[in-house]
Amino acid sequence: MDDLPPSPAQVPRRLLADPAFVRALHERDFTTVFAMAHDAGISFNRIAEACALKSERVSQIARGTTAVTALTTVERIAGGLRIPGALLRLAAQPWEDTAVHSTESDHGEDPMKRRNLLRGALAAGLTAPALAALTAARTDVDQTLSPDSPQDLADLEAAAESYGYGYHGQAPTRVLADLVTDFTTLRPLLTVPQPAPVRARLCRTAGQMAGMTAIVLHDLGSRRESRAWFSTAARAAAESGDPQLHAWVLAREAMVPLNYGAPRAAAGLAEQARRIAGARPTAAATLAAAVAARAFALNHQPEQARQALTDANALMERLPEGERSDTWLTYGEQKHHVHLSHAFTTLGDTLRARESQQRALELSAPTSTMTRTLLYIDGAACAHHDGDSEEACRRTVAALTALPVDYRTGLVRRRALDLYEAIPAQHHHEGAMRELRDVLAA
Repeated sequence: MDDLPPSPAQVPRRLLADPAFVRALHERDFTTVFAMAHDAGISFNRIAEACALKSERVSQIARGTTAVTALTTVERIAGGLRIPGALLRLAAQPWEDTAVHSTESDHGEDPMKRRNLLRGALAAGLTAPALAALTAARTDVDQTLSPDSPQDLADLEAAAESYGYGYHGQAPTRVLADLVTDFTTLRPLLTVPQPAPVRARLCRTAGQMAGMTAIVLHDLGSRRESRAWFSTAARAAAESGDPQLHAWVLAREAMVPLNYGAPRAAAGLAEQARRIAGARPTAAATLAAAVAARAFALNHQPEQARQALTDANALMERLPEGERSDTWLTYGEQKHHVHLSHAFTTLGDTLRARESQQRALELSAPTSTMTRTLLYIDGAACAHHDGDSEEACRRTVAALTALPVDYRTGLVRRRALDLYEAIPAQHHHEGAMRELRDVLAA
């Protein structure tokens, strides 16, 4: 490294390890870069002095009223803030000590530190800094999917299997932080040449973890981020050469538009998953058929919905025991009845819907908070279908108010809102409807 004195605006090392700051650097988003540097105690005047920019220009960049496009300006900022060139998509700068400023510095940090940082960022919910941290973690691995040891891989495969058992009473944001932390540890294994079978295992694990991250984001109501993680999961699954994993990812992805008002798009994804899964009785094929049934029902295609239900039941009867466990990655009886409950409820077949609700509740653990609540709301929707909208609202209010605050969002809120909106507007002034509206507003 050249013997240069420290820059008056040198950013602290902790900032170079902040996923949101690193993301802004990768995108050359200098509005965020300057704002975060300022928040770290570096004045705009010092930034201007170190980067050979006018103070007024620095203020304009920080406010977002002007952008940095010239390569020479990017290089001056890199030198002034002492930002390693690789983080700005530049060559290594003359002053860099590559032993200290490795391009892997943010990836090689202590996993526990990264886990705690993610938990802290997610404690306030899916805020902009939290989403930036998640995006940085996803893109780190996503960029390696197209062109250090097997023991590490075995540990990661075991971790993926354990995450498949769901929330187990933990807050979704805590599970999300842990999942993404372990997902990022795949990067160093994916960036070096591996034997084809090892590469396939790595991509399979990446696909599973990215898919499960997408599931949590979907449950929290972050549709855009969920779709992005499903896209990464699909790429990893395709590269792994595992068609059943690829079909599982697409079937799970179909549940995003399914649950947020786009049943036609959901049906398209589910049918694509069915084609990839094939005719064998697998967890992915059964899931895809059940999701397709729900999508067709919501899209007012009852004949197609009932045929998909028939197919799903036939696959379920022949599903091997090894694929029937109750995890996100497999397809057990409990999960099957959860899907049947929603499909039959949507079709207005309340007798069969209630049968599936009762069976699903019998098979759901007490810690399956979100699933049990969705089943209660399905039951309330059946009451509405049978003509008792007041009872439907009372039951939905009871289900929502029994939930911890962290769960009163995302998919649960969407399902309750769907029920409220299905009730004719002339009844919305009535007491039970007003109570449901107030709970949803809160």
